[in-house]
Amino acid sequence: MIKVHYFLVPLAAALSAAGAKADSAVEKAVDYRQGVMNVYAYNVTSMGDMVKGKTEFDAAVFARHAKDLSAASGLDVLAGFPEDSLNDESDASDTIWLDWDAFGEKHKALQEQSAKLAEVAAGGDEAAMKEQFGATAKTCKGCHDDFKN
Repeated sequence: MIKVHYFLVPLAAALSAAGAKADSAVEKAVDYRQGVMNVYAYNVTSMGDMVKGKTEFDAAVFARHAKDLSAASGLDVLAGFPEDSLNDESDASDTIWLDWDAFGEKHKALQEQSAKLAEVAAGGDEAAMKEQFGATAKTCKGCHDDFKN
């Protein structure tokens, strides 16, 4: 009995450490995706406030936010959604994993629209910036409608 006990303690410790390591990797992935989403939200909200007239429209500031959104959309945010990362504390819908290809396509659409926004914003035409912002924001909303709780 004592020999079994000595064998089980290290085994239990090893399994516990492996589980903690796996949990840690998933937690890091969730932290990563939430961080990227926070960058998206910060830039979209700042531009949206200008478009809605909540803050003064400043073409240079708008262009900086558009450029930052475009750069952030180029990050591999999909890596932040490993299969075992669905949890009650996340706004991510389980439909992400059920329709992974569509989720990836939504992200690709954000990349394309935010790149167009950065390009238009660099030109400085306020009306064109607002119009492309609407198209970009619509892409964000489309993903939220389908994949966010």
